[in-house]
Amino acid sequence: MTILQALLEPLQYGFMQRSLLEAIIVGGICAAIGSYLLVQRLALLGDAISHSVLPGLAIAYVLGANIFVGAFVAGLLSTACIDLIRTRSPIKEDAAMGIVFSAFFALGVTLITIIQKDNKIDLNHFLFGNILGVTASDVRDTAIIALFVLAAVAIFYKELLFYSFDSLGAQAAGLPVQLLSLGLMMLIALTIVASLKAVGVILVLSLLIAPAATAYLLVKRLYQMMLVGAGVGILSSISGMYLSYYYNLPSGPAIVLVASAMFIVALLVSPSQGLLTHPANLGQPPSCKN
Repeated sequence: MTILQALLEPLQYGFMQRSLLEAIIVGGICAAIGSYLLVQRLALLGDAISHSVLPGLAIAYVLGANIFVGAFVAGLLSTACIDLIRTRSPIKEDAAMGIVFSAFFALGVTLITIIQKDNKIDLNHFLFGNILGVTASDVRDTAIIALFVLAAVAIFYKELLFYSFDSLGAQAAGLPVQLLSLGLMMLIALTIVASLKAVGVILVLSLLIAPAATAYLLVKRLYQMMLVGAGVGILSSISGMYLSYYYNLPSGPAIVLVASAMFIVALLVSPSQGLLTHPANLGQPPSCKN
């Protein structure tokens, strides 16, 4: 089998066409939003929101509502809880995130277990993803969310850039810092919701952070980081899908493993920060410029 035949063979199946399109969309938007999480050192927040959407999914399923809406509402609610604990108590932000996401995740698992007792359905794909099972409507919904997220990033790029690197300076300059923070949380929640079918709530953090972190080692400016990270995310998603097809691997973990492998390669051989190419830089973290 030639390389061209190997690339074209999966495309004869409708489910692979839909899955690859879903993977490309998710890989792109995760890297763009993950860049903000990385430069603000808020990776744990992405983990908190991703785990917190689970009860919203379960409740939406029981009510017969759109599961994307349920997940989004649960993500925003968890963010509000974290902010309430952080601002109204002596508990630090990282501890508040750990408390909230573990509580929401436990509630979600409990609700799913209860639902599965009375219904012969499998909701576990929300945990680990089931990109091979996406429908045309799923791809459509993901594309709509992606367009909204990318449009918001493009429109408010300068404001989010200023806020991400200097929140105090942004506040002093008169920018609505609280609105920017809330807006960014909404974009993170939407991105996680869009990624649920691809990699699930457990693995989505890796797809948010690994491509952005890979780009962080290769370029210096935020917009470059977003573009390179999106390329890494899309390449990881496509490669993971082909590995899943040919080696009968679970698709979500395959995508994440490829993304993680690409990060390791960048960590070792980055032209400016690689552990092997620039061992003298060990212990001196790079800085991403605006």
